[in-house]
Amino acid sequence: MADQWLTTLLTSGPQEGFELAIKLARMGVKYTQPSAEVRDRLRPDYAENADSLTAVSQVVAINFQTIAAANGYWRG
Repeated sequence: MADQWLTTLLTSGPQEGFELAIKLARMGVKYTQPSAEVRDRLRPDYAENADSLTAVSQVVAINFQTIAAANGYWRG
């Protein structure tokens, strides 16, 4: 994955920051399992699993904390 997609953690506000946090989580999965075929096959296993959904929420929350800190919590 030579494509450089993450150029900054700076965002215009919390909504954009949250969307970036989600993208970071999704890209983490993509880097860990580069096969789209395998990801598609596994998706039903975690899509309806409460523990898996809770875990992904935790990853997004941690990513959002990092982005918020990088943006000075969007304070002037």
